[in-house]
Amino acid sequence: MGLIKFVAMPSGEARAYRSGAPDAYGMIPERRISDGGGLPCRHCLRYVPAGKPYLILAYRPFPALQPYAETGPIFLCAEECERAPESDVMPEIFRSTPDYIVRGYGHDDRIVYGTGAVTPKQDVCTRAHELLQRDDIAYLHMRSSRNNCYQARIERA
Repeated sequence: MGLIKFVAMPSGEARAYRSGAPDAYGMIPERRISDGGGLPCRHCLRYVPAGKPYLILAYRPFPALQPYAETGPIFLCAEECERAPESDVMPEIFRSTPDYIVRGYGHDDRIVYGTGAVTPKQDVCTRAHELLQRDDIAYLHMRSSRNNCYQARIERA
């Protein structure tokens, strides 16, 4: 394994949402049926297949509320799916989008200013490696460059 790893949503969180746990806004996740139009599950890091149920929910990938704890919509397979393995290889699901925001967070789970940048997909791993060499950065988020939606966490391997 390399110097970084892409990390999907923890299985315990995915199970809780599938069981009806409220999302970051205290709402029960919405259940829909996929038309196959590119709905990325944040647990298996695959698209929800056409005809399969999925959940839409507000997700806050931080341990506690605080001013920098960004919350946004995500999709999740409504049926049990296998969590994506942690890997230094960018998951296939992220290879069709031209670019992402890569942003560093400190040990206090707050944005480290000056680290966020729209990054071409082919440079995400290099940028992540560079940022994670800094002592003030605990982990990274990879987010949509168009809508700022959370995609995955990137950590040191």
